[in-house]
Amino acid sequence: MSFSIAGKTAIVTGAANGVGLAIGRHFLAGGANVMFADMDEETLLREMGEEAAEEGRARIFAGDLRKKLTIANLLSATVDAFDRIDILVNAARQVLETDALDPDDTSMDELLQQNLLSALKLSQATARRMIKHAEGQENDGPIGSIVNISSIAARRTHPNLLAYSVSNAALDQMTRSLAVALASQRIRVNAVAFGSVMSASLKGSLREEDDDDMRDAIVDSTPLHRIASPSEVSDAVQYLASDAAGFVTGQIITVDGGRTLIDPAAVAAH
Repeated sequence: MSFSIAGKTAIVTGAANGVGLAIGRHFLAGGANVMFADMDEETLLREMGEEAAEEGRARIFAGDLRKKLTIANLLSATVDAFDRIDILVNAARQVLETDALDPDDTSMDELLQQNLLSALKLSQATARRMIKHAEGQENDGPIGSIVNISSIAARRTHPNLLAYSVSNAALDQMTRSLAVALASQRIRVNAVAFGSVMSASLKGSLREEDDDDMRDAIVDSTPLHRIASPSEVSDAVQYLASDAAGFVTGQIITVDGGRTLIDPAAVAAH
């Protein structure tokens, strides 16, 4: 079975740049209808405005998905444009450094809201729409797929990324919990966790550092010895979104070039 999503309708959040944009474009190329959603309206218009203006299979939606009304408006806009929702990709994510000793540091609150709770609330609302659309259908196959974009930070630790690591670990557990809770409704929930990928946040960090040390450190810590492009995440996401993964749910697929497989100390653990 191919990984076809032709004719399906997908919402992709965080779709103005980086991984989210790559996933949305990959879905379009695969024949899906795609709602590109992001807070950054200016970048959305620059990247996808021309295609969305043609009234084809692409649409754009700008808004803050931390707000309940914005979520409702996104779902309504998608259904108005394409009649239904088959796939949700929660790719909106934020990276903030955390001062672990500062009680006034707000990064944990911000990242739990952005990286976890927004995805949860959108997933809940989307699942309700999927269930409603499936009412009366005789087909007993899956009616929808939700794919969360996570990070290997959920399993690795970094002294300055406390909140980011915790929010991704929580997102992974949310993926597994929703997979069980929604299984009886024929909705599959999975995640793709990536590490050594040229995401918008990594690109920004490399630009700020303005030297090759950080890039070299990442490459040296990756068995495949390179940084992947965002498009290399898209194939894994499309597989999970497609009917080819019809018996796959609650899984966290890692796309990191093997980075989580090795001990950075390079010393035997015994």
